[in-house]
Amino acid sequence: MGTADAVPGVSGGTVALITGIYDRLIAAVTAATPALARRALDGLLGDRAELRRVWTAVDGWFLLALGAGIATAILTVTRALHVALETEPVLTYGFFFGLIGASAVVLRGEFRVDTRGRAAAAVAGVAIAFVASGRASAALGETALATFLAGAVAVSAMILPGISGSLLLVILGQYDRMTGALSSFVDALLAVVTGGPVATVVETGVPVVAFLAGGVVGLLTVAHAVRAALSARRAATLAFLIGLVIGALRAPVVRVGEEAGAWTAGIAAEFAVAAVVGAAAVFALDRLAGGIDLD
Repeated sequence: MGTADAVPGVSGGTVALITGIYDRLIAAVTAATPALARRALDGLLGDRAELRRVWTAVDGWFLLALGAGIATAILTVTRALHVALETEPVLTYGFFFGLIGASAVVLRGEFRVDTRGRAAAAVAGVAIAFVASGRASAALGETALATFLAGAVAVSAMILPGISGSLLLVILGQYDRMTGALSSFVDALLAVVTGGPVATVVETGVPVVAFLAGGVVGLLTVAHAVRAALSARRAATLAFLIGLVIGALRAPVVRVGEEAGAWTAGIAAEFAVAAVVGAAAVFALDRLAGGIDLD
């Protein structure tokens, strides 16, 4: 799930569906309520039996193991992708385009948009992602509030089947910035071990903490909303998510335009080759997994 969420394409939620842990993940995340938090506080203040009951209620060992795996993958994969974006932005965003496009094809093949309601939801998703892909970067900026909001949106996507948190960051124009911020923070932590300044850790940690804080809020709020939407209007919700993926195809194209200044035949050829590689990777994953069941 961590690898999938670090790369714009197949989402961590989709991986959870493939591996059969999606319902357990949703149940564990949505079990966290204000009332349960108060019980956990009572447990921390001395009631160990109550703390064990809270741990069981949120499926604590499952979340701990899953969280450790996700964190490990994100820390390693995002570092590699940040280097790729710095050195080969055209190829990297072309690869992302292929991942996103193939994901849309795979998801569309598993789900029928055959009613007006589903079609309207899909069109709304396409429109929102398409518009945000061109304007969100300039609109959000790089403030702590923008980072918090990006975290709330991106991390909540870990529980969404069909769309990845990193894809939402690309749409919002925050992907390159956040992968760079995470790499800088990890470098600062490693430097402290060898005698580096602690002040650098604090400085580089501000955007990471703001992002994680937003992620916690997103998980605890969006997870409940998604569960309710899937329960009440599953087909329309999935159609909307597929629409977001399709509309997000604009994001890598816009990012390349920003990096290169202008499209040329050479840039287009590089982009296309990388896109084919990305698409092939998704189709291979889908075949290996035997398809994705969204019903």
